[in-house]
Amino acid sequence: MATLVQKFGGTSVGDAAKIKRAAEKVKRAKDEGHEVVTVVSAMGKSTDALVDLAYQLSEEPDKRELDMLMSTGEQVTISLMVMALKEMGIDAVSLTGWQAGIRTEDVHQNARITDIKTENLERHLKEGKVVIVAGFQGMTPEGEITTLGRGGSDTTAVALAAALKAESCSIFTDVTGVYTSDPRVVKKARQLQSISYDEMLELANLGAGVLHPRAVEFAKNYSIPLIVRSSMIDQEGTVVEEEASMEQNLVVRGLAFESAVTKVTVERMPNRVDTLSSLFTSLAESGINVDVIIQQVTEDQKVNVSFSIHTQALKETLEVLETIQSKLQYQKVRHVDQLSKVSIVGSGMISNPGVAADMFRVLAKEEVPVEMVSTSEIKVSTVIEEKYMVKAVESLHTFFELDERVEVRA
Repeated sequence: MATLVQKFGGTSVGDAAKIKRAAEKVKRAKDEGHEVVTVVSAMGKSTDALVDLAYQLSEEPDKRELDMLMSTGEQVTISLMVMALKEMGIDAVSLTGWQAGIRTEDVHQNARITDIKTENLERHLKEGKVVIVAGFQGMTPEGEITTLGRGGSDTTAVALAAALKAESCSIFTDVTGVYTSDPRVVKKARQLQSISYDEMLELANLGAGVLHPRAVEFAKNYSIPLIVRSSMIDQEGTVVEEEASMEQNLVVRGLAFESAVTKVTVERMPNRVDTLSSLFTSLAESGINVDVIIQQVTEDQKVNVSFSIHTQALKETLEVLETIQSKLQYQKVRHVDQLSKVSIVGSGMISNPGVAADMFRVLAKEEVPVEMVSTSEIKVSTVIEEKYMVKAVESLHTFFELDERVEVRA
């Protein structure tokens, strides 16, 4: 008897009718003879509503208490899902993250899973029950409730699949699979039949919201096949696996993009061996995520460093830089906002030189100025003005032959 892990996101359990529809999919898997563990998120936008309440009472809510508050959303869903299943004649039990044995590091709001004690889960499965687990949450060794950060229910599901040595992990969502780009923006985007872990991880880190990056990391590390599929309709989804088995002749497999990017430039620092270390260590210690980095040495041997951040982190970034001004001895800090990041991703780029040149040629033809560039073996990212973002993505999507019903390269 195979163990299957499923996950239903907030939009898939947003109301009673959707919970019933999700429960039918759970029932189907159980009726097929599988042991079933199902992870669910909070209903719809209920987590956002809880956070809004917190900020109505405090400008800076205590992180421990935020975790205590936010973890209640999933508890509502797990109990309702079990009620729906029992009405269908399926024996089921709901477990919070800590009841399911999910242990995390001692970090509130963005904890990482460190271990899963599966004894309680396995006992219920042996009794023939479907187990419904609250995603997004766990507990520290000291008994403190933690949350895993936005998208953490994906991570919960894949981590459980790894711990239980499940046959696969299905992520049910409001789209039918992984697309070449966001179909809400790129109307010609099409669904991929399969994609590699590495490609999916790059896309997830670059802004594609269909899967959480930590979930993809777990799946890759433990060789868990991930299947992204629709919770609304019965249709084959996209398989995320070690090596994508379809469309190998596509050099670029997908495009990701994100807005609200700001470029920060720290000007005229001394050209010392510890300059970059001091700068980025200070930012990291404050939890500021830095992305694209460019260094320039001036003619008089001063150092200018530019880096991109999420616009939301600008205020804190400027505060950190002000506190270390005497240490870095920079002369000026500038920033440019209303930027976006557009990225192309594909494992075929490793063996096909000239892909970056093609990207820049397309952007030049569309008269899109490039502010910053970052590359890896399988991706090229550019920071451009936000007003050009959609035009750039659509043009690149067409050029790299990703549009729906377009013949792929031989």
